[in-house]
Amino acid sequence: MPDLLAPTQRKFGVRSSEFGGRKRSKRSTPHSALRIPHSTESPELLRRVAKSHNLTDETYARIVKVLGRQPTITEVGIFGVEWSEHCSYCSSKVYLKTFPTKGRQVLVPAGKENAGVVDLGEGQAVAFKIESHNHPSAVEPVQGAATGVGGIIRDIFTMGARPIALLDALRFGPPQDRRSRFLLEGVVKGIADYGNAVGVPTVGGDIAFDQTYRDNPLVNVMCIGLLASRTIARAAARGVGNPVLYVGSSTGRDGLGGASFASRELSEGSDADRPAVQIGDPFAEKCLIEATLEALATGEVIGIQDMGAAGLTCSTSEMAARGGLGIEIDVLRVPRREAGMTPYDIMLSESQERMLLIVKRDAVTRITRLFARWRLQAVQIGRVTGDGRLRVREGEQVVADIPVGALTDGAPMYQRPVRRPSYLAKVQHLPLARVPQPKDLGGVLRRLIASPTIANKSPVFEQYDHMVQTSTVVLPGRADAAVLRLKGAARWLAATTDGSGRFCYLDPYVGGQLAVAEAARNLVCVGARPLAITDCLNFGNPEDPHIMWQFKECVRGIGEACRAFETPVTGGNVSFYNEHPGGAINPTPVIGMIGVIEGESGPVTASFKDEGDAIVVLGQTREELGGSEYLAVIHGRKQGVPPRADLRAERVLQQLMVQAARAGWLKSAHDCSEGGLAVALAESCIMDPDRARGAAVIGSRIPLAAARVRPDALLFGESAGRIVLSCARFYLEPLLELANRVGVPAAELGRVGGPRLTITPWIEEPVETLSEAWRSGLS
Repeated sequence: MPDLLAPTQRKFGVRSSEFGGRKRSKRSTPHSALRIPHSTESPELLRRVAKSHNLTDETYARIVKVLGRQPTITEVGIFGVEWSEHCSYCSSKVYLKTFPTKGRQVLVPAGKENAGVVDLGEGQAVAFKIESHNHPSAVEPVQGAATGVGGIIRDIFTMGARPIALLDALRFGPPQDRRSRFLLEGVVKGIADYGNAVGVPTVGGDIAFDQTYRDNPLVNVMCIGLLASRTIARAAARGVGNPVLYVGSSTGRDGLGGASFASRELSEGSDADRPAVQIGDPFAEKCLIEATLEALATGEVIGIQDMGAAGLTCSTSEMAARGGLGIEIDVLRVPRREAGMTPYDIMLSESQERMLLIVKRDAVTRITRLFARWRLQAVQIGRVTGDGRLRVREGEQVVADIPVGALTDGAPMYQRPVRRPSYLAKVQHLPLARVPQPKDLGGVLRRLIASPTIANKSPVFEQYDHMVQTSTVVLPGRADAAVLRLKGAARWLAATTDGSGRFCYLDPYVGGQLAVAEAARNLVCVGARPLAITDCLNFGNPEDPHIMWQFKECVRGIGEACRAFETPVTGGNVSFYNEHPGGAINPTPVIGMIGVIEGESGPVTASFKDEGDAIVVLGQTREELGGSEYLAVIHGRKQGVPPRADLRAERVLQQLMVQAARAGWLKSAHDCSEGGLAVALAESCIMDPDRARGAAVIGSRIPLAAARVRPDALLFGESAGRIVLSCARFYLEPLLELANRVGVPAAELGRVGGPRLTITPWIEEPVETLSEAWRSGLS
């Protein structure tokens, strides 16, 4: 916001030190002798700056009341970013509190640290989290996506965990649209450029395409790290007088006001917000990972936090608040790479690859030398205080003095109005009699598997390094979830992301349940027992009662599913204001879920393996076409009621799958999701390019929930709770007996083999034709 701050540059300007600021006195002035901050700016300018941070007149008045005086321009900026939707969760926290967050496996629950941590047993733990970088990616896709990767990686190694994997959940407009293609290519390049260079493999994720995301793409990135369960690092200030160290890259003006930018809608003028997009350096991040983990291993680091959203403001105030203490810093000590930076600039900058450390008093020299070995700066910029205040000095001048509680727990919380959207009555009404049934169902299958959301994603994931660190067990695109080796243990870690914006548009409560259920099915299809989730909740403007109703209902659905599956929520992110001049995006919760594979059988992949193997389907098919890919692609409709979510049945299905996989009965397993049963069968035939197999299936054997189901619903409907398996004939009987004993509908549909996929009496397609359609959908 240079037009707003130009008048302040001379007053707050920095001129002559090596960091571009005034020379400091040799002795630091004790804070008791420092003056209370005095604003020299006009009230009109301060209100304009407040407005640029989306602060209302009422909120500004609240700041004045908290301080008991007129704020300085730096204080306005600090309150602006800390009280932003992006940092304070002021509209969502009332609902997020309803999530289940506790469990025997949870070592660090949601909201307590930079990421959640779950116990894996045998002294191992996993830290994981998902976050969004939607707005930055919309205006600068390469750097927006790249810095999203960098930020989530820092959240993980800040916990003391070594980052071992990334997963990306991406949403774009139709790829044939020029702008959507530009955003898709830029985002993928940003992820690849940063992730490949920093040495963390991108092992999975999901991509979907819909017109709703044309001008507001979703870029949600999940990172996973491993650590010893006894060595979890904490982000709390401890020990009055302990030094506060700034480590990493220098501070610039990139990312200035990024948290505020993420807390308002995109508009036709959003290109002017490019300065709010950070610039990443993956090579600096790689050094920062190694230096930080080495520093944590010394035992001399007491507290640590990434300078992410709101930069130095967030890290200082939140660490102080967690510890019930205060922090005082001098911005003249902060390394910077641009001249003329004001305290406002320094406190709000979101320059990348920076961390804040609190270390033992006698450890400053050792930690500084350690970071220097990695060619990184480590500078003492302040100390921990006992007065519960964030005090920011510029030399001897105090430019901000704020109670940390006012910035964190004292941030405004809103119980915003909620109202069921009127559009639901219209879009949920779907008389199937008015939906014509295609005569050529084989042609429908070819069109569906070539549609961008279903088609092979190798043009994307082949740009990512998924083998660095040599822990990737299953290549991307070969299974329903990513699988990572836990070195030194006879277990594997599985991870996935999932979530349907279309289902949530039609019914956010059911859509929330289905997002969790499908993520769990993805995990059990590789043989993993689900452990916990992290979520990224992407919604429109929370000031709209319809949007808040969608959010409330979606959170309710996610919470119910997590309780039913015993998969607590360990953290995540809320991304509001995903709107553009044409309106809000579909409400899109993205669920990141992890699980563990135990036993000697190892992971199960999705493709059929051997001629003569039995093909089995678990779960019932209903006449459910609402929100399906079939209805959208073939009939151009986004209508109906989403498939019913039976959480109890899903839980029993999960337990059956884990038991069967551990027993070694399964050769393949694939969830029935977009495109339904026919697409699941087709993908099982063609997902492994080196081992494509045909299949002969008898349609009359498919377990149905009703006496009659129309053929297009039977083949392409997306009824939940269904999985396609294959197994050796020897294991067919015990598998079906187990399913019958626990009450899961199951049937042998046919056998693997031949050059065609045959679903009698409706479809007979050459596997080669299906494979060509599937592999060319995105190319």
